[in-house]
Amino acid sequence: MRVLFTGGSGKAGRHAIAHLVAQGHRVLNVDRVPLDMAGVDNRIADITDAGQMFDVMHSYAGFDELEPGTGVPGFDAVVHFAAVARLLLTSDNECFRVNTIGTYNVIDAAVKAGVRKIVFASSETTYGVCFANGERKPAYLPLDEDHPTLPEDSYGMSKVVNEVTAQSFQRRSGVDIYGLRINNVIEPHDYARDFPGYCAAPERRLRNFFAYIDARDLGRMVDRCLAVDGLGYQVFNVSNDTHSVATPTSELVRRFYADVPLRSELAEDATFYANAKAKALLGFRPQHDWRDLDLDLP
Repeated sequence: MRVLFTGGSGKAGRHAIAHLVAQGHRVLNVDRVPLDMAGVDNRIADITDAGQMFDVMHSYAGFDELEPGTGVPGFDAVVHFAAVARLLLTSDNECFRVNTIGTYNVIDAAVKAGVRKIVFASSETTYGVCFANGERKPAYLPLDEDHPTLPEDSYGMSKVVNEVTAQSFQRRSGVDIYGLRINNVIEPHDYARDFPGYCAAPERRLRNFFAYIDARDLGRMVDRCLAVDGLGYQVFNVSNDTHSVATPTSELVRRFYADVPLRSELAEDATFYANAKAKALLGFRPQHDWRDLDLDLP
């Protein structure tokens, strides 16, 4: 597929693009800074500028596409990851503005350009736990996509607005638009650096539901979204199958979730951040489990 990818120079995006390229997709990266990756061209553009998004949506993906003399090819899909990446990077209202206006502009340009598949990055923060003022607990576990989205912060609010925006565009256009409620993204080098500390102090993972998504598996999830058509508007939790600490699940429940209803039994290493919907509808199968690594744990 010919894919326009916004935000591909970031932590999550560069791994997702690497996986897509490895699967044979042609990817054009749209970002404020270029991605240095073989086979990937870049357009420097601002997602909050509607004109720039309309322009890049009709862009060549490299000089080789000039050769046939048949004009600019259309994109088969748009993957939208560009955003202010989290709370406390800029002012709250600027975070909200960039994320919401940017997503509107990207989806609007894609739909009007005739793109039939759009995948966008939502977030675990939509559930209102990650960036809450004080402790917030899920209404139930495992936490699935039917759980209420009740954020208190500008970042989480922007992601909820983006989901409503995407659903509105899908209803009007009929194209497939899939939102990814991405859990805490872990790059390969993060395991040896961070996970021994997580295992020593599991409470550090409470705001992320003790869950994680390997950046390479996130790329696999995006590829599955591109492969599966006809689902209309959907949101998917994105996580690995296991949680991110050595403490057994039953002990985590006793220590941190004693008053939270459990809707199903969980294995002693199972994630609390349910990914069953992505598995059922997309055939998503995470491949990277930190327990398979030889880490120096406490």
